[in-house]
Amino acid sequence: MSVAAAAHRGTIFLEQAAVLSHQAWAGGQYVLRLQAPKCAAVATPGSFIHVQCGPGLPLRRPLSIMRAAAAAGWIEILYKTVGHGLAELARREPGESLSCLGPIGQGFVAHSARPRMLLIGGGVGIPPLVFLAETLAAKRGTGCRPLLLMGSELPFPFAVKRSAIAVHGIPAGATAGMPLLDACGIPSRLASLAGFPGCHRGYVTELAEAWLAGLAAAERAEVEIFACGPEPMLRAVTALARRHELPCQVSLEEYMACAVGGCAGCTVLVQTPDGPAMKRVCVDGPVFDAATVFTD
Repeated sequence: MSVAAAAHRGTIFLEQAAVLSHQAWAGGQYVLRLQAPKCAAVATPGSFIHVQCGPGLPLRRPLSIMRAAAAAGWIEILYKTVGHGLAELARREPGESLSCLGPIGQGFVAHSARPRMLLIGGGVGIPPLVFLAETLAAKRGTGCRPLLLMGSELPFPFAVKRSAIAVHGIPAGATAGMPLLDACGIPSRLASLAGFPGCHRGYVTELAEAWLAGLAAAERAEVEIFACGPEPMLRAVTALARRHELPCQVSLEEYMACAVGGCAGCTVLVQTPDGPAMKRVCVDGPVFDAATVFTD
């Protein structure tokens, strides 16, 4: 048994999770809230659940946790209906229950030495960054200053509004943000090639580059980057971090069968102090040091 797998013993729970709400958004996107108190109590940003999508479907689907309320006992996930399993999940209604295994995985780790935290999410990679932003909002007294940048070619799965929080260095036309984060005092900005109002017309990494360029050298030295999204975006974020000599954590997305380290079907090549090694995204990740995964 690996150290990562052993560390998870007693922290992954199997629950019959009641569907509390299930909201549809444009582009086949859904936000699902589940009553899963054991999972909610110990979930961390970057962790995920392995959920049964419906009756008669033996294979579960791994889905990132977007929000968790330990006191109320619920978790939220955002997903897009790609494939038969998630299309079946979209049929679930409040009052039904789903078998839920979680939370699983090694999540993001924020470091106090890098209080300027740049969070970058793309598409269905947005959820763990929302979770991280909300978690950091509860630590505002520690001096952390997170900024969440999100990119999507589909309409965003929330009611986009003009942000009331100014962000230095961001292009003037990029004014839209996520209301949930505005209410938490966390600035956010959106990017899309689709031309949505208030969004930067371009890639989310362009927003990140503009913000970093607007920082003084001493301020830039306080930045750490956290990202989740499609591989091309993660490679671009890693290159951005490398140019500015910044630490960067990335959450990877891989197909999974068991999601608890047994099948080794989700392995990726990672550079370690002992040389190249195949690591399982489910239990050794999904969060890794970007420089150890994207080396070119």
